[in-house]
Amino acid sequence: MSSIPALEADIAARRTRLANTLNELTAKATPSAIAKREVDKAKARFADATTTPEGDLRVERVAAAVAIVAVVVAIKVLRRRRR
Repeated sequence: MSSIPALEADIAARRTRLANTLNELTAKATPSAIAKREVDKAKARFADATTTPEGDLRVERVAAAVAIVAVVVAIKVLRRRRR
């Protein structure tokens, strides 16, 4: 059977580990941390979509994205002029 001081030490160690875990979870759940993770994910997706595995630019994809943005802007401009 364990001694009382050993049990108290075990409880204190568990309490410390639990407090550390809660601090880590709290830090990960802050809005700024969540936003940073989402921005990092978006940057990674953009890099994957616009570059080859070797790091070369995928010109056709970039050109297609620019064309789509240009069409959307043109549509918005035309709608505003009609009003």
